[in-house]
Amino acid sequence: MTDDQEFFTKDKFEELTKELDFFKKTKRKEIAENLEYAKSLGDLSENAEYHEAREAQANLENKIARLEMLLKTGAIVTDDKKIQSGGVVSVGSTVTVEKVGNNDRKIFDIVGSEESDIDSGKISIHSPMGEALAGKRKGESVVVQAPRGPVGYKIIDIK
Repeated sequence: MTDDQEFFTKDKFEELTKELDFFKKTKRKEIAENLEYAKSLGDLSENAEYHEAREAQANLENKIARLEMLLKTGAIVTDDKKIQSGGVVSVGSTVTVEKVGNNDRKIFDIVGSEESDIDSGKISIHSPMGEALAGKRKGESVVVQAPRGPVGYKIIDIK
């Protein structure tokens, strides 16, 4: 597990694979058709449609390259990997923490960056909270560097 490695659930990996397939098979064709149409309009130096289509093509190729790299270098988190973590916080863990100074408890699922969604309690292993929790065990305390200053948490449970 490297610091830069991305982690996915099997569902997220499949979702990204489908997205890549759509970009390569459908969006590339659409953009190529738009480019051909824009070229037919004449003078390319002053052709806004052509420049927009070229920009869309460049953006799509960047998205494709990014997805290919993510899928190539990423790792799928399985229940086996969670068990191997030996009771420490890692990608795939569900962690219950309590804020030091009050009994405010929060439950977080530790995920890769592509799946983070704070509104549904999914935080990235690469976020400040995720990095502070990574490798810690039940009962340990961590300090998270929040925008308003450091905040202490105690790990209540890890699943």
